[in-house]
Amino acid sequence: MAGQYGGQPIIIDPRKQSTKGKDALAMNIKAAKIVADIVKTTLGPKGMDKMLVNAVGDIVITNDGAMILKGMDIEHPTAKMIVEVARTQEDIAGDGTTSAVVLAGALLEQAEKLIDEGVHPSVIINGFWDATERTLEVLEDFAIDVTQNDHDILDNIAKTAIAGKSSEAFSELLAGLCIDAIMKVQKDGKVNVSDDILIKQDPGKTISETELVEGIMIAKSAVHSAMPRKITNAKIALLDAPLEIRKTSNKSKLQIHSAEQLEAFLQQEKDDLRKTVETVIATGANVVFVSKNIDDKAADILQKKGILAIKRTNDDDMKHISYTTGARLVRKINEMTEKELGSAGSVEQQGEFSLAKTYIKDCASAKTVTMILRGGTEHVTDNLERTIDDVLHVIKAVFEDGKIIAGGGAAEIEIAQDLRSYASSAQGREQLAISAFADAIESIPRAIADNAGMDSTDILIQLRAEHSKNKNIGLDVYAGETVDMIAKGIVDPLRVKTQAIKSASEVTNMILRVDNMLRAERKEMMDVRPEHNIHNYNGI
Repeated sequence: MAGQYGGQPIIIDPRKQSTKGKDALAMNIKAAKIVADIVKTTLGPKGMDKMLVNAVGDIVITNDGAMILKGMDIEHPTAKMIVEVARTQEDIAGDGTTSAVVLAGALLEQAEKLIDEGVHPSVIINGFWDATERTLEVLEDFAIDVTQNDHDILDNIAKTAIAGKSSEAFSELLAGLCIDAIMKVQKDGKVNVSDDILIKQDPGKTISETELVEGIMIAKSAVHSAMPRKITNAKIALLDAPLEIRKTSNKSKLQIHSAEQLEAFLQQEKDDLRKTVETVIATGANVVFVSKNIDDKAADILQKKGILAIKRTNDDDMKHISYTTGARLVRKINEMTEKELGSAGSVEQQGEFSLAKTYIKDCASAKTVTMILRGGTEHVTDNLERTIDDVLHVIKAVFEDGKIIAGGGAAEIEIAQDLRSYASSAQGREQLAISAFADAIESIPRAIADNAGMDSTDILIQLRAEHSKNKNIGLDVYAGETVDMIAKGIVDPLRVKTQAIKSASEVTNMILRVDNMLRAERKEMMDVRPEHNIHNYNGI
């Protein structure tokens, strides 16, 4: 009996992997640094691109940090936390994903050095929190107020976001289109990019042919050639059900004993379809978008009534039409009324056959614009779409917040110099953590210089020296010299910088708090009894 009380009690399943103390912390820091190193070379206007190839051979070439990390098959839990930093940065600020990830890696690298010197992680966490709060104050003082009508500032913001992208040669055109889009959809100083600005790709042409269209553009044409090409004062119906002869949901048999019975059955099917179509017509709809099929009989009835109908409209287009026109999606056609209809000033088809496009314009419910992106191949338009998305969000940030800061590493140098002075006021070893935070912040201009093929150490020394005379001094990688970033027009939204610092600091402190990591045994599928295994069945 006594034996059962002896020995070490088993608390944790021995099949689970457990890493404790400094080993756990060192492993987590290493994983985060690896992720940061992957995207570091993409930072700045002269950063390099990454080629992502998925399991089926599809290729994506990009230097967008969020896209790169999304496309990687990451397993380590800490590395996944760093990926979440990029995702959060993308959602809130629209840009700065690479900076946030690189900064998180640099903070953890500095923390690792302090831990090796005997500084406790709790002390580092307190110092980093203090440094973060101080940094946000510095950025607020460093920021410059701008107005929504300052077109030149918005243009500089857009061009800075485009710099380093493959479409940089067309920055003048793209920046102008993005600013026009924001101006057209803004409501009381607020912008809803995801709903009010639609992005459509049209590969096979050149980027210079990219255009902005007021309203919604759908790459679809009418189902019948005799249907009208333009409808004014459109009453729009959205149907999530097919306009065709219905098939039974279950297998069934119908016994027909004569030609008359067959003819009567077929006539009944036609009558049912006609009744369904006439229900739609009775609502007053003159434009019909259907997510499923419209057969020839239904199309013929609709065209005789002068109705423009489009079939197999995808879910995203249906959602955007509903949002813009006020139309409600109908699933039970026989119960629909005119209350479900939306409205638009005009619906017009342009082009012929498979190349035709339908435009919905002058909608009272919502002001919507469509950016039609053009390029030689789908790879070009895919890359262009990611660029445009970033540009729209940074313009939105400045438009709504009204604050910008100098780019090119000027803000980071300002923060680092302030933190080094501020560190002397901190208590005990927290001074070391605040100084380490300053060193980590300078990893951004250092990486920008490295990626441009410049000596980063010399550049940092030069930036620090000149910054005391002009706090807006930063690095112009094209000219290869330090210049006034505001005068040069190289600026960033304040929101992008503050969010990157907050996200990087928060994830760093979360990782530093972990002193024990338990990992369960990985299983591809749950265990089943041999007789229940699917491979043991011969079929039914």
